[in-house]
Amino acid sequence: MAVQEARRGSGSDRDAYEAAHGGGCTCGDCPHGAREGHRRAVAAFLLRRDEFAAGQGLPAAVAHSASASRQWVSEELTQSAEAVAERGRAEGDAWLAALGRRTAAVVWAAVVLLLLGQSLTAVGTGWSAARTAGLAAALVVAGALTAASWFHRARGGALAPVIGEDNRLSTSRAVAAAWVLFVAYAVLVLAGQLAVASGHGRRDALISGLELGRGTGAVTVLAVVCGIAVLVRRVVGLRVLGQRLQKVRADRPRASDLLTDDAGRGTFADIQYVVISTVALVFAAVRLARRPEQLPDLPWGLAVVVLVSAATYVAGKYAEGGRPVILSVVRAREAGDLDAPIRTGDDIEIRGAGFVPPGAQRADRLSRMVVRIGAVNVHVPLVPVTGGFSNPTDDLLTVPVPADVEPGRVDVQVVTGAGVETNRYAIDVTD
Repeated sequence: MAVQEARRGSGSDRDAYEAAHGGGCTCGDCPHGAREGHRRAVAAFLLRRDEFAAGQGLPAAVAHSASASRQWVSEELTQSAEAVAERGRAEGDAWLAALGRRTAAVVWAAVVLLLLGQSLTAVGTGWSAARTAGLAAALVVAGALTAASWFHRARGGALAPVIGEDNRLSTSRAVAAAWVLFVAYAVLVLAGQLAVASGHGRRDALISGLELGRGTGAVTVLAVVCGIAVLVRRVVGLRVLGQRLQKVRADRPRASDLLTDDAGRGTFADIQYVVISTVALVFAAVRLARRPEQLPDLPWGLAVVVLVSAATYVAGKYAEGGRPVILSVVRAREAGDLDAPIRTGDDIEIRGAGFVPPGAQRADRLSRMVVRIGAVNVHVPLVPVTGGFSNPTDDLLTVPVPADVEPGRVDVQVVTGAGVETNRYAIDVTD
């Protein structure tokens, strides 16, 4: 009741905050657009969290009770975090819509750079049919990507196929898409030269350039990276359904997703896969520029290096993640308290690992954590400290035992922000 009374008393402040324009519009030039609205919501939340961490802003109705003040603070922060999350989703949608136009602009800028490069290299040697075919192939690829950007303009434009179900850029799909586009461009270059070739000998030489023996390395790498893109999607999906991997949806994709995990930490498997694939693509592009009359003959040594890198990436996907686990549950004890068994109304510490999934460090995700004590669901309270939260953490949760819990032996189970359940841990609750 004290918490409800305090919330009614603070309603005027919250109404005044919600009445302010928080960035509902999505036009990019508006100072109150989605990005500005999200920035303001984050700033307001951080200010509110640090005030509570310093013991400020507590209403008198709950200040006399530690448990009531903790509950009131947690629920106030939860509501503020939900507002931040809503603004973040709005910003993500607006950013994706603008990304479609940006990808199309980048594609055509690459075509212009190709034209400039061909013009500079043609000085002294003259313009050739291979240069015409290369430019025509670039125009075809750019037109196809522009059309894809228009059809997927609300989902990131041409980048939509490489955005995963968790709204992050997929490393495996990005690498596979790069190889697909390169091989398609190489074939179009050969087709363009074949279309303008006049002599039978020239046409036969171009057709023989498509023989498998001349492009075995590149074709093998293409097959492997495409297969890995499909395999990784299947592996991740099955592990999420089997609760062996925790996935939290991001507000929007970022370029760093290609090199990091869901928490934004760089991962060796992803970094080495992207770096080695990029090096191999650069080598293949140079070979195509030097010999435009055949598929790039990627040396088997470099192809094997790419295959080893791909195998390392897949192994990393199998090794990452893991199900959260409860290791022990004990009665929380403050300084000066006597040792005693767990009773209703006491706080308990749940010790384990994996309670906070990667990417779920935000307050709106932390507030979704639930602890089942018997048949009662207890929401984990948010305990703010300067710069973050002391509860919950990845290896420790503190929750009260409600009065609705029947004395006796009951099971404790944690449900993380990703919806994954831990093992059950039995405790004894006394009167």
